[in-house]
Amino acid sequence: MGLLSDPNRRKALTNLLTRLNTPICIVCYLAAIMWFMGLAFEPFTLRTYMSENAMGSTMVEERFPSGERALSTAKEFDAHKRKAGGMPVEWLVKTMQARGLEVFTQSFSRTLPFPDENKERYMVRGTNVYGILRAPRAPRTEALVISAPCSPGNSNNQAVGLLLTLAQYFRSQVYWAKDIIFLVNEHDLIGMQAWLEGYHHTNITGIEYSPLQGRAGSIQAALSLELSSDVITSLDLVLEGLNGQLPNLDLANLFYAFCQKLGVLCTIQGKLQRNDWDTAEGYTHAAQTLMLMVLKQASGHAWGDHGLFLRYHIEAASIQGINSFRHYKTDVTTIGRLLEGMIRKLNNLLERLHQSYFFYLLPSLSRFVSIGYYMPAFGLLAVILLLRALDLWVHLGTPALAEVDGVREVEQQWTTGPNLRAICFLVSLESSSPGVLSVLTPVVISHLTGVALYLLPVQLQEMAVEHFPVSETEAVVLTAVAIYTAGLALPHNAQWLLSGEGTEQGWRVLKLTSLLYLAVLLGCTALINFSLGFILAITLVPIAACITPHMPRALSALAVVLLSPGFVILYCVFIYQELIESPVSISEGWILFLSVISQGILDHVLYRSLVYPLLALFIYPCWLMFWNILFWK
Repeated sequence: MGLLSDPNRRKALTNLLTRLNTPICIVCYLAAIMWFMGLAFEPFTLRTYMSENAMGSTMVEERFPSGERALSTAKEFDAHKRKAGGMPVEWLVKTMQARGLEVFTQSFSRTLPFPDENKERYMVRGTNVYGILRAPRAPRTEALVISAPCSPGNSNNQAVGLLLTLAQYFRSQVYWAKDIIFLVNEHDLIGMQAWLEGYHHTNITGIEYSPLQGRAGSIQAALSLELSSDVITSLDLVLEGLNGQLPNLDLANLFYAFCQKLGVLCTIQGKLQRNDWDTAEGYTHAAQTLMLMVLKQASGHAWGDHGLFLRYHIEAASIQGINSFRHYKTDVTTIGRLLEGMIRKLNNLLERLHQSYFFYLLPSLSRFVSIGYYMPAFGLLAVILLLRALDLWVHLGTPALAEVDGVREVEQQWTTGPNLRAICFLVSLESSSPGVLSVLTPVVISHLTGVALYLLPVQLQEMAVEHFPVSETEAVVLTAVAIYTAGLALPHNAQWLLSGEGTEQGWRVLKLTSLLYLAVLLGCTALINFSLGFILAITLVPIAACITPHMPRALSALAVVLLSPGFVILYCVFIYQELIESPVSISEGWILFLSVISQGILDHVLYRSLVYPLLALFIYPCWLMFWNILFWK
């Protein structure tokens, strides 16, 4: 405190930070990248452990014996699904009732803002079927959910067969303290959203659904099954949910513990765990796994039906069966025993999962990176914005130069007290005449462009379809791309038109405002979704730190465009394809990029994902403000 209260020491510290501003910023940026890449190095991470005492031991005797029956039930389900041309509702109701469950159905419908590009559907109608196994030894105030989506074709038939067989087996057990809900949802995430809204008596997405006739207790946890083959080589755990939410880490630890106990090959991000962390190959493998999780979390997309449960503070995960070239095989009986053990452990919980981490990254299933380890990487990037803002503040507060006998001398105002300094600062700003309108205009125009990018693509699709030979989905995506591109010409042209010539002081004030604005935006984003905040910071911070109107115009404009939010999404598409070992050409990558944009808009409209409005209404306008600084006159 003495350092800041003493004017001389404060001035010395300010001068030091101003003089060394650029070297400190460069060191912070490189340190942030090195810190993040170091998170994949095993000695720098923590070993996973079970925090909940009720689940600390896996001493549960799993006795599920009916793997073959599950496969036969799956074939029967597939036959009835083909016959019905979709969800075999009547057969599912009769089958669940025969297993002693209280069975209910829910119909729903949803009009999409534009046809889904993958399935080309505009109106979605379906029915969810669920059965409730009542707890015989409890007041029935809590519940667990096991779900399996009814996917088209041959997909996920084995998951439904295993779910129905588990229901029959669980019905014969007497140790259940929680209700168990067996749910078969139609149309994947849309059906799951309808069921969750009906169960919690909410309607936040505008979906139409019939009220649920039967309910159980408060849902404590949920597991979603995705099995599409009789032969399973490994089980993959999917954790990323809507808006980058993650379940409590103990749920992942529970899955890994039972995989180890039963000898099941388990993966995360589709990648096996390696023990040779001290080799270059081992580190590269862990880094790829970590970066895959970062990219999937940053997308804000729900990567499984479990992703919608997290919005309701229900810990959930998806378990996907993978049939690959590996010689290791896992039969359905073993998978059933794994699920039985997990459900029995969750049945023992006396309270919700809360003792372990909710913010983490996983380079493997046995190691994790907590929020206290990965946040410094983002903090180093945020420091750059604050340092550049401090440098601008000092330059803006430098006293005006006065003419004395024909020689310009700096008035000695920094030693005359804070009040006089403030007065001189205001006088210097007034004398330089930056003009409030010249600074405010690009800010307003940039955000109006962001509003247009958010609203117009969906609203103008009919007009675009009438005048151009494109489908509704293509019209929405291409309109968004057109508005994004047109925004490059609007802000600085509007400034010239409305405010005349800018001043040297004006662009400094605009940049100071933009730096603080970006720091707040990225900070809030990183607290909710670290991966998204970190990716945006890596690309936007160099622009924010370096941009001035005095840079070489053409080269700087190219660099700023290549680091814009749209190009960042394009880079992420190519990087993701490389990490999953499925590289694509430039044309294929462009098509994937357009599908990612359409999926982001659909996720926002259907499930209220926050990534698209964040990018359109805040990040893109903030980037336009820096673009305006480059073309400041």
